[in-house]
Amino acid sequence: MKIERYLILLILVIPVLILRDFTPNNELKYLSIVDEALRDGHFFTFFHQGELYADKPPLYFWLLMLSKWIWGEYNMFGLSLFSIIPALISIYIMNKWVEEETTTSLRWNGSLMLFTSAFFIGSGLVLRMDMLMCMFILLALYTFYKRYSGKGQPRDRFLLPFYIFMAIFSKGPIGFIVPLITILVFLLVKRDIRSFCRYFGWREWGILSGFCAIWFLGIYLEGGSTYLNNLLFHQTINRAIDSFDHKKAFWYYGVTFWYSVAPWSILYITTIVIAVKKKLLTTDKEKLFLSAIVSTFVILSLFSGKLDIYMLPLFPFFTYLTILLLPKIKEKWIAFSVYIPVIALTIAPIVAFFIRNKFNVPDSPFIYVAIITLFIFSLTACYLLYRKQMYRAINCAALGILATLFTGAFALPRINPYIGFTTMAKEAYHICEEENIDHYYYYKFRSGENMDVYLKEEAIKVTNEDSLFNIYQKGDCMIFVKEKNVTRSPALANWIQQTHHEKIGNFYLIYSDTN
Repeated sequence: MKIERYLILLILVIPVLILRDFTPNNELKYLSIVDEALRDGHFFTFFHQGELYADKPPLYFWLLMLSKWIWGEYNMFGLSLFSIIPALISIYIMNKWVEEETTTSLRWNGSLMLFTSAFFIGSGLVLRMDMLMCMFILLALYTFYKRYSGKGQPRDRFLLPFYIFMAIFSKGPIGFIVPLITILVFLLVKRDIRSFCRYFGWREWGILSGFCAIWFLGIYLEGGSTYLNNLLFHQTINRAIDSFDHKKAFWYYGVTFWYSVAPWSILYITTIVIAVKKKLLTTDKEKLFLSAIVSTFVILSLFSGKLDIYMLPLFPFFTYLTILLLPKIKEKWIAFSVYIPVIALTIAPIVAFFIRNKFNVPDSPFIYVAIITLFIFSLTACYLLYRKQMYRAINCAALGILATLFTGAFALPRINPYIGFTTMAKEAYHICEEENIDHYYYYKFRSGENMDVYLKEEAIKVTNEDSLFNIYQKGDCMIFVKEKNVTRSPALANWIQQTHHEKIGNFYLIYSDTN
């Protein structure tokens, strides 16, 4: 696939990357953690508001530090490159992997389907380390396949354990488990398990262990045995056996899969089930892709801690196994499995038009343009399906999703105050500079502590109304109160009317100086 098509995918999401605000719960939290690490001089161990934070390895935090050093601040577009570029590289890897068996147009189908899968594009647009891990897992398995098929090079003996380490260093043990289990299951399917040591011999294990040893030594020297124990046991073994967070039933992924790769989930499952039933999986590549899907799905389902995003490394295999199998299948069910999501995409803009006022966000002409765009593309895709042009219909629906994101993104500057903290916190900081206010407080809302990224100091949480009123009476304070808490409390609503305040988005900024 030519480079121009990758640029098309990038261009269609650039407005989102430039114009949107940081999400308070995750992205702003990561920035707060990085600020604390830079302030305290920590590079292997991390803390959030003074509390130990061993949930994530350091690679992604290092990239955030690098971005701040380059830009001088936290620039949304610059930070987003650490997600969207790995997403495009992941698509490139898969296209390269199936190049011999597919046409350019079929690979374009696969690129669009993968890029528009809900959680894949979502992971590419948000500031998270999951897409980095996904990219390194794909690189590791692609390197293994090249060695297995006799097309590897001497450097691949080093690259295989290096990619696995980088996957671990990006997100954690999933980066090790997915490639290892996939390779083991594939070799079992091929009845060639004895060759495992050919790919994971003393050299590979030594390289992987050496990188991990350097990392763990850095942790021990900087954070001591307590931090190292938390990382190696509490955040890994405890999460797997009896998770303290995100604990879900074993069938959890069987439910979340359908919307995680929407709108293509029905097509994927239909294609793979028909292919397995008719014994159409004949090549090693197809068997490896299916081994990755089945083995990882099972092992992740057995773990206690579960999140939708943990399945991200499987989405490329679902997409490209489907691409490999589709030309072999003639059943009408395949076309029907595309009809369902395309019709849903056609109906969605109509529903969105009638319920647009239900959301507490300002109106924008770009929202209407996005709604119309999605409707036109989806209706065209329906027509192409009627004309039995399924592949063109898939492309049309996928491009419609991306065009909708592109046009709708221009409404974000007006919507951002309702979804993020940037506008509110910067205005509060400006007021406090003018009024000589030194103390910040927030009342009963999640992630308020992460506003220290903007405020340059910690905001203190207030949990009851009496404390709120007393703080205001003492003066020298800026208080953040969410609108929904005001509407639920007549006493709070009446009190705010008697204070100095401004309303930005869903928040009231209530301030009192020392005079």
